Amino acid sequence: MALLALLAVLGLLGASTATARESVPLNSVALAELPAEARQTLQLIKQGGPFPYVPKDGSVFGNFEKRLPLQPRAYYREYTVPTPGRRDRGPRRIVAGAGSGGDVATSGEYYYTGDHYRSFRRIRE
Repeated sequence: MALLALLAVLGLLGASTATARESVPLNSVALAELPAEARQTLQLIKQGGPFPYVPKDGSVFGNFEKRLPLQPRAYYREYTVPTPGRRDRGPRRIVAGAGSGGDVATSGEYYYTGDHYRSFRRIRE
């Protein structure tokens, strides 16, 4: 009997932990509030390119830190947002969800990070 009670408690704890991880609270940002380079990058994503940082642009974003809602591997793709004055890719990115049809251009699920993945804001269009 005690064993069954212990198993029930452990099952409840596991369920509540999984639920907490699945819902990631994210701030949002209006498209008009983004830097001009981010708006241009989003336009390129919707057009299907061409992208300036091939093969990095369009590569899989792993979401290893789980800062975006949990999805299957390869669901998210990352794209560089150029940073003026930087010779490298800089810290800014747009991460796009694949949507129901697997197409990032039409998914409507886009996230902006200006600090190289430490934080994200969902883009409101």
